[in-house]
Amino acid sequence: MTLEPARRLRTCLAAGSGLMALLAALAVSTVCIRPGWAETADMPAAASISAVVTADIQAGIERHINEQSSLGGGYFRLQFKNRELRLKLVRVHTEYLANLGPGRHFACVDLADVSGDVYDVDFFLAGDPGSMTVTETSVHKINGQPYYAWEQNKDGTWHRIPIERASEGHFGVIRERDSFEFTYWAKLPALAAPARMWLPLPETDRFQTVEIVSLQVPGRQRIVHEPTYGNRVLVLDLTPEDGGRTIDIRFAVRRIEKAAYAAPKPVDMYLAPDRLGPITDEFRETARTVVAGKKEDLVRARALYDHVIDRMRYMKHGDGWGKGDAVYACSIRTGNCTDFHAYFIALARSIGIPARFAIGAGIPSERNDGGIDGYHCWVEFYADGKWWPVDISEADKYSGLSTYYFGHHPANRFELSRGRDLVVDPLPASGPINFLAYPLLEVNGQPARADAAFSFKRTARH
Repeated sequence: MTLEPARRLRTCLAAGSGLMALLAALAVSTVCIRPGWAETADMPAAASISAVVTADIQAGIERHINEQSSLGGGYFRLQFKNRELRLKLVRVHTEYLANLGPGRHFACVDLADVSGDVYDVDFFLAGDPGSMTVTETSVHKINGQPYYAWEQNKDGTWHRIPIERASEGHFGVIRERDSFEFTYWAKLPALAAPARMWLPLPETDRFQTVEIVSLQVPGRQRIVHEPTYGNRVLVLDLTPEDGGRTIDIRFAVRRIEKAAYAAPKPVDMYLAPDRLGPITDEFRETARTVVAGKKEDLVRARALYDHVIDRMRYMKHGDGWGKGDAVYACSIRTGNCTDFHAYFIALARSIGIPARFAIGAGIPSERNDGGIDGYHCWVEFYADGKWWPVDISEADKYSGLSTYYFGHHPANRFELSRGRDLVVDPLPASGPINFLAYPLLEVNGQPARADAAFSFKRTARH
């Protein structure tokens, strides 16, 4: 990492630039970062920066990485902990691109090393569109596990704190209760034929209270009910004239922390296989080996939980991740939250422990508004007359919270839907819905992609 002289630091601060150079790899520093989400011209006004600035910052960091990769024999080379990383670009976190002030910018990027590890790298840039240069580079995370944390000041600026001084609140946990407005945004592509879209329409339950504040959607609208898990789904019937239009749904949400809660014995569907979560001899053998000598389901489930953490790495890289494919997770041993939890569910069900899936979004704990880095999912298993909430991928990222996440989901969550292989009427041409968080779009019966983004604004400060 490049360190700037103290004189330059004082000059920058006196000039009100909002950018304080990083003092050391894990030293406290202050930067005027206001992470927002990647706004386009049609996105809500709550986003922090304009579409032009977002595109320019993304172009600037991608240009830097491409140029350095050309000089590095096809790799972005970065010195880290006495070794040289040889990295390939995976993605730019567009929701965290930020303009820090005149000619100063921030970008966060995922890069994969030749070893297979994925590094989350923070970059500070200076300059105008088309001529930005990188002034600071630091590794923030490896495979989702952080080396430092960001904390927001009262004036909206940010400072970085060493990992040993960070609390559970810096790593995604708000206890007891949380309240926020959640924006679900999507943009349709050009449509050459009639199309149909399915979107989750979350409801109130014992852990969250949901009110629709506004609903702006194109096409003919209808609400259908998915009977197996009790989901409510918004179906849009679209015409080519709807191409390019946006979906903007805003929810007022109050949420409480979830701990183990008493419930009647679940029905057998929570022991049945899913399309991507089969119950095979391999899963049975693996699960039996893991729980050998353990008799109570609570203890057995904890053994499976620890096994998944030990076996898998959190990596959103390569082909096949993100589908919730238990066989993929077992074989490749990497993936995102859907893959972690699909593997756990398959193992649990294979030895008679009921388990179920839900998906939604984790609401950032370290700030009070802005973009959300995609969906997040979690599970519950049944033992001792209770449903026990667990979050294995978050426990894998933050080992200090592994005890908390075995039996808790924090208050800063928003559940959009639950269950896998959802059957609704009308049914997509592709068949039952794997899981429903992002909008599912079909054009003339063929899968198509709609850009989607989530954002939030906390309505009661935690």
